[in-house]
Amino acid sequence: MWEKNQTFVRDFILLGLLEPNQYGFLLLTLIIIIFLITIMGNTVLILLIHCDIQLHTPMYFLLRHLSFMDILNSSIIVPKMTSNYISGRKSITFAGCGLQIFLYLLLESAECLILVAMSYDRYVAICHPLRYPVLMNHRISVLMAGGCWLGGIINSTIHTTYVLLLPFCGAKIIDHFFCEVPVMLKLSCIDTSQYEGGVFVSSVFFLLIPLSIILASYGQILHSVLQMKSLEAQKKAFSTCSSHLAVVTVYFVSIIFTYMRPKSYHTPGQDKLLAITYIILTPMLNPIIYSLRNKDVLHALKKVSGKALSHRNEFFKKT
Repeated sequence: MWEKNQTFVRDFILLGLLEPNQYGFLLLTLIIIIFLITIMGNTVLILLIHCDIQLHTPMYFLLRHLSFMDILNSSIIVPKMTSNYISGRKSITFAGCGLQIFLYLLLESAECLILVAMSYDRYVAICHPLRYPVLMNHRISVLMAGGCWLGGIINSTIHTTYVLLLPFCGAKIIDHFFCEVPVMLKLSCIDTSQYEGGVFVSSVFFLLIPLSIILASYGQILHSVLQMKSLEAQKKAFSTCSSHLAVVTVYFVSIIFTYMRPKSYHTPGQDKLLAITYIILTPMLNPIIYSLRNKDVLHALKKVSGKALSHRNEFFKKT
């Protein structure tokens, strides 16, 4: 009865991720904590890169875009999920659902491409250090970042337009915690097998090819590292590369498993678990893995914190 009363002509029902019990509340609390860490970690990183001139390099320029994408990506999903759980309302408007699809696809597509650009930057820096100023400068990094955003916008516009024009039948019940394309296809009244083929082709360009390029880049980096004479440098490079590869692999594999499976093979439990990985967990890990373990970033953090404490002490002295 609740579902029938809440189902309007163009509204959808999000069944959500959590059950309305104490375990659901505990899990929600954990998700909110992870979300806050994500927002704080990525925001601090963006501010550090902006404030410290030593971080005004192509690598950190691209990293700033990655952090901004992670902030937006988490912000379009987690607050709505939290609001629905607390209020008990499960409906989402047609426009709200369309906006979630568009922004989510845009950010995920752009993030896959920006990770490729970052791997290329590291490849040039380690394997061709003398040519780095030519192969990777500010102008090239700006073009790369712009291309990533443009690619994301084009991909998102195509898929969002198609999905929103689909005829939906029945109660429009989405067994998920946000509007995601594979789940939306199950609600359609028509055969979407041809469109699923288009999704597969799009996934090859935005997932498989980028992942292959990233793995090839890090393979070349590790090959160069093995030729280093310093054992300490080898250990540091292996530690950095392994952590980067671990996060990137988990991120890409979870999305690939979501978007490159036929519609009939999708189950709500799997879709939700995979979405948690690339919507909630990865955005929290990115600033830790890519930057907060970096000496340059830690040095910038100490310097900015020292300046802030100094200004605060001077303020209190004057007052």
